[in-house]
Amino acid sequence: MNKKIGNVLIAAAVALILLSMSMFVVDQRQNAIVFQLGEIVRVITKPGLYFKIPLMQNVRYFDSRILTLDTGEPERFITAEKKNVMVDSFVKWRIFDVKQYYISVGGDEQRAATRLMQTVNSSMREEFGKRTIHEVVSGEREQIMNVLREKTDADARKIGVQVLDVRLKRVDFPAEISDSVYRRMDAERKRVANELRATGFAESEKIKADADKQRQVILAEAYREAQKTKGEGDAKASALYGTAFGRNPEFYAFYRSLEAYKQSFKNKSDVMVVDPSSAFFKYLKNPGRAGK
Repeated sequence: MNKKIGNVLIAAAVALILLSMSMFVVDQRQNAIVFQLGEIVRVITKPGLYFKIPLMQNVRYFDSRILTLDTGEPERFITAEKKNVMVDSFVKWRIFDVKQYYISVGGDEQRAATRLMQTVNSSMREEFGKRTIHEVVSGEREQIMNVLREKTDADARKIGVQVLDVRLKRVDFPAEISDSVYRRMDAERKRVANELRATGFAESEKIKADADKQRQVILAEAYREAQKTKGEGDAKASALYGTAFGRNPEFYAFYRSLEAYKQSFKNKSDVMVVDPSSAFFKYLKNPGRAGK
């Protein structure tokens, strides 16, 4: 009885082991290939629980996500002008035909990456050789990336790979050329700055000269108006003096003498040497009879 129970337990254990060996899971990030004695018998592209024949079949998994292939170090290419440029790029790719991928590169991601990079480099050399530096850097950069993607994808599909995008991260001059380019750019910027300064100085001098001219014109006009006003005032004063003299010559003479005295003795320190019999003192000596 105990022997029978032992046999049942052993059989159950063996069945469980065989069952566990026959089951495998493929998740949503993977594709799988089932091999039987080294031959492909089934390709699985959907996630789920699957079964295989224990000991006779084995499973190999492949990543179905989008992968990035980065060049790492910039590579040198030659433009249509025979100028060297350093290009840094990356490729977005994924496995779309896992069976063809395995047959072509043995499922080795490194071999697939090497094949893609060779295709990208070849296409870049061809496209850069047709274009100038300006077109490569900015003018036709988007067009270049589209052409690279199409060419690389067409070749990559032969190994079961789909290229989703090829991007040029940076296009620059080599270090030995960059220094001279930067020096030329610096010299050009300084030349432009000096021209702007010279133009600004000339405009400043022109504005100053115009302002001085306007100032002189304004002063001349003001002086003319002042002289005109002064002349009109003098004319009116003379007319008033003439009218006053005509009405009472004696009073006018007396008034002018007072004005002369006021101006002559305005300061205490003033000294005059005049003959006492001079007409200047006639109103001081005899104010009541000065007119007689």
